[in-house]
Amino acid sequence: MLLLPIPVLWCLLGDYGRLQFLENRLVDLRFLYRGEIEAPVKLVYVDVDTRAIEAMGEKPWNRTLFADVLNALFKAGGAKTVAVDIVFSAISSSKLIDQAKARSGNGALRQAIIANPKRVVLAAQYTKGDTAVAGEEGAIREIPLLRKGKLDRTKNDVPERPDNGFLVGPGATAIGRIGLIDVDIEYSGDTVPRWVPLFVHTAGPTFYHLSLQLVLEYFGVDESAVRIGPDKLDIVRSDGDVLLSVPLAEGQLLEANWFSRWENEERNPRVSVADVFDAIPALGSADEEQRTLAREFFAKFKDAIVLIGPTDSLLQDLAPTPFDSNAVPKVGLHGNLVKTMLSGKFLQRTPGWVTWVAAFGLTLIVSALATVGSVRGLLAKAFALIALGGYAFVAFHLFARSQIVLPMAAPLGAALSTSFMAILWQLVAEEKQKGRIKGMFGAYVSPQLVSAMVESGDDPQLGGHDSEITAYFSDIQSFSTFSEKLGSGPLVELMNEYLTACTDIVQAQGGTLDKYIGDAVVAMFGAPIPLSDHAYRACVTTQLVHLKLAELRAKWQAEGGKWPEIVWKMQTRVGLNTGVCMIGNMGSRTRFNYTMMGDNVNLGARMESGAKSWGVYSMCTEATKLACEQHGGDRVVFRSLGRIVVKGRSTAVPIYEIVGLKESVTAATRECLGLFEQGLAKHYARDWDGALALFGRSRALEPNVPGKTPGVFSNPSMVYTTMTEHYKAEPPPENWDGVYVMKEK
Repeated sequence: MLLLPIPVLWCLLGDYGRLQFLENRLVDLRFLYRGEIEAPVKLVYVDVDTRAIEAMGEKPWNRTLFADVLNALFKAGGAKTVAVDIVFSAISSSKLIDQAKARSGNGALRQAIIANPKRVVLAAQYTKGDTAVAGEEGAIREIPLLRKGKLDRTKNDVPERPDNGFLVGPGATAIGRIGLIDVDIEYSGDTVPRWVPLFVHTAGPTFYHLSLQLVLEYFGVDESAVRIGPDKLDIVRSDGDVLLSVPLAEGQLLEANWFSRWENEERNPRVSVADVFDAIPALGSADEEQRTLAREFFAKFKDAIVLIGPTDSLLQDLAPTPFDSNAVPKVGLHGNLVKTMLSGKFLQRTPGWVTWVAAFGLTLIVSALATVGSVRGLLAKAFALIALGGYAFVAFHLFARSQIVLPMAAPLGAALSTSFMAILWQLVAEEKQKGRIKGMFGAYVSPQLVSAMVESGDDPQLGGHDSEITAYFSDIQSFSTFSEKLGSGPLVELMNEYLTACTDIVQAQGGTLDKYIGDAVVAMFGAPIPLSDHAYRACVTTQLVHLKLAELRAKWQAEGGKWPEIVWKMQTRVGLNTGVCMIGNMGSRTRFNYTMMGDNVNLGARMESGAKSWGVYSMCTEATKLACEQHGGDRVVFRSLGRIVVKGRSTAVPIYEIVGLKESVTAATRECLGLFEQGLAKHYARDWDGALALFGRSRALEPNVPGKTPGVFSNPSMVYTTMTEHYKAEPPPENWDGVYVMKEK
């Protein structure tokens, strides 16, 4: 989905014509793949080439020359129709020449057209000259293309066309056809002339393209047979039968289908105007052999469509074609258009949506195959190339067989660029494999451990080593009640939020998450990355967790009826112990965890469970307190809770409450701790009344008070008050040393 803009961009570029040049090049390759083809029409070119120019002399040429050629082609050659790809307008004449000879030439050409009515097509074009609107000589005549919004014919320019001296006879009767020779180069997108307007509506008459005029003459009908529709142009007989239906692009344009190379004289028979000049006098020669050669020469025009056009490079009427990379005479375009229409082999462009479907479909297939990993990756990439080649083959084959122009630039460009970016993305991702492994497995084990594993390059092995760490255990108070009051969905949501907060704090302080056991968080400080101040970090973590939980309680309460009251009062207990433990990969040979084991780990767990008995929420051993003070000074505030013997052990352990961080402990709390310490001394001295008095005073100053602090049911002052009252009623033995033996884990 992130790469989706790439094929979208390619398709948009195609829609807005930005890929036209590339698409044209791919169409040209398809022409070369298809090869040259036959056309069911006899068409001969008569070239105004270098030899002809030498014979005709300097421009402007006397039009008698063209009259002689027309008469010979029709009378001696029997041509079906002739088009002259030269505009005989008044602008092309010159006042410097003999005007009498010019008038005589115009008359001769006019008589030649009259002698062969409607079989001669003369050229017209849009160029500099008079306009129908402005009437200013030298102004630019703009082709009235429908795709450019030229819909009001009264505002459209008329083309430069043959002057009235030989175009219109007495009584303003037309004596010949006029055919446009313009090309919509902007639509083509390159120098190859591809698209032509088959007609233009002007302020005067409707003008038809020269090639269409030749087709009309070929069928023996005039312009009245033309029926223009929104997407096609029909040529219709008087009885209503459709002779030819020509597809239109943009309601006006026809794309040329190129049939052969210009130099292929077998498919493009050509003669020079100079040859016609030479053959004309031979027709009346006394020499039979010369007459025979002349008749044979003119026989090639029998029933042919003849195109007279400039072919000499000095006349600058040249352009490349799909078959000709070097510029060739543009008169060949008109011949190929005639062949296109009469053969019915129209190039069929697909609708715009085909580009989008092809681009997205091919991109999806190629990109998916190109990005396949593992051992099948190479084979998949081979199939991706096959998919690209397959699409190209289908496009070339459809063009060769059915003249269908399947879009190639956008689909191939989108597939190649998207798959390239996908592969590049994949390579970058593979380079970041270490980071991905850390990200994936860091959710289960310590990110530091994952980093060490990746950097080592070795596979993890079973086994471990002894190391001094601080074991961290936390558990939610009365969690079974939470499970009872909350459904599975809300319970999972609540626990995920709580465990995320706890884990983030643990890892931010350098701790390593060991595991989750239900609501319990098990972590270690000092492994696998050694930390000299691991005990200090662990103690700070306990207080940050309590502060964060206070924020969460306020948040949950603010969410109203979403959570029951017990959630608002959630409390968690944390136990710490510092000592040498076994650290390493523990488990089976196929599945194991990086964890901690040993007596000191068990003692840390007892600190968490035992905290309940002393009414505190963070409890640690003396070893943790001393190690913390060694590296953290007096920032962490402790309270001695006495000495206990945990279940499963026989040695007494001094225990401490982690009251808070120095900056957050209030004066009242410090006074409470002082009174409690004095009461504890009285307690150990068996001064029960003195101890009770001091515990009573400290009780009033305790930071955690039942009924006031959410979720609190007891505190150390209350616990020792109860214990002292018990000893007052039932005094301990004489050898009692103040040690409390825990009966529960």
